[in-house]
Amino acid sequence: MLSMNDFHLVVVEDEPVARETLAGYLEREGYRISAVEDAHGLHGVLNRERVDLVLLDIRLPGEDGLSIIRELRSRSGLPVIFVTSRSDEIDRVLGLELGADDYITKPFSPRELLARVRTVLRRTTDGFRPERHNLTRRFANWTFDLSQRTLTAADGQEVRLTRGEFELLSALVRHPGQVLSRDALLDQISHRDGPPNDRTVDVLIARLRRKIETDPADPHLIVTEHGVGYRFAGPVR
Repeated sequence: MLSMNDFHLVVVEDEPVARETLAGYLEREGYRISAVEDAHGLHGVLNRERVDLVLLDIRLPGEDGLSIIRELRSRSGLPVIFVTSRSDEIDRVLGLELGADDYITKPFSPRELLARVRTVLRRTTDGFRPERHNLTRRFANWTFDLSQRTLTAADGQEVRLTRGEFELLSALVRHPGQVLSRDALLDQISHRDGPPNDRTVDVLIARLRRKIETDPADPHLIVTEHGVGYRFAGPVR
């Protein structure tokens, strides 16, 4: 298992004191931190290094945080936490709908921030980051990269997954051949809208089947175990 300093976090904050304070909190906990002031700085880090989590302000010079996450989600599932003074419900809802993994409003306590960072890292990397090859799963004609949250067909075409679809598929391919109950699968889905229920899982399963099954009406990869849950039946390597 790797230590915290094996995780690379990027703080995107244009206000120098806030940026240094936030970076300092995280560095004292042992995380490796890159601190930048805008989208240009973030893209520079992403082009040079592997990143495990981005802490992103909304109010930024030039391209704002909402535009940044739209662009990120168009090509990757890199975990993002908004850290912002914008506390309106509409901003929070929009941020989460655009694909943020969490949303923290200023002022916040360092303990709350660290708890949320750990929760997102645990959910997106199982609490640690194995070697790169262990984060890639292959099944049928698909390559599923859990670190980048990408699903790629044999012809190189990438299929976009929503956060819920990614989380559900991750759980299934990590346990091939094992029947997972709806309750167990619900536990893998973050930021659900409304109260959790069996229908949440069924809807996401239907969406996944339309994306990965040759015939969604006659699925051979994600199989229903009636009265219990679902099983990933295809071989995973």
